Amino acid sequence: MTKDRLLAFSDGVFAILITILVLEFTVPSFKSGHLLVAMFHQWPILIAYVVSYFYVGTLWLFHHDYFNALKAINRNLNLINLLMLFTITLINYPMALVADTLSRGNLNDIRVAFITYDLVALIISFMFYILYSYIGKHHELKSNRMENSAFAKNKYDPLVSVSLYILAIISSLFSVPLGAFFLLAGIGFHFIAYLRLSNVLGHR
Repeated sequence: MTKDRLLAFSDGVFAILITILVLEFTVPSFKSGHLLVAMFHQWPILIAYVVSYFYVGTLWLFHHDYFNALKAINRNLNLINLLMLFTITLINYPMALVADTLSRGNLNDIRVAFITYDLVALIISFMFYILYSYIGKHHELKSNRMENSAFAKNKYDPLVSVSLYILAIISSLFSVPLGAFFLLAGIGFHFIAYLRLSNVLGHR
């Protein structure tokens, strides 16, 4: 498989996933004359969707720039990419759980939903660490831009996000709002990591 085909397949997976995320929006049940109130009651779906869209969009930007910067790919890298895409497609499930449990208001269920989201995000970040580690050991796959010392400084970024998601899981056991804060911090860090990568690769 060529790098162009890998990118095309990956872009297709991201596009389908983002499309699926928005399918969580459905017309609410409402009495005549009370549609606006019913729409306001859907705020958990909107919040979960916005966060997940930003998260998946950031992962796509990162994936696109990172793989574009590679000089070549091989079979093992194809397999790593396939596994990484699989973990990313799991996002829709915890997003739906968070939206539904926030609507119901049961604290224990909300906690389980957030921890599920944390676990999926943690696995995604760990897959990116595996990607970083594999590329780091196979210099024949790197472009000249990826060989510079500044690029090497980014290799621990996935472990930072893994740590944030671990904190989110632990915090959620005692305080759901604090756990949600660390979850959002982990997602926000992905965007910071993407900007760092983009700058190193000379993208503006």
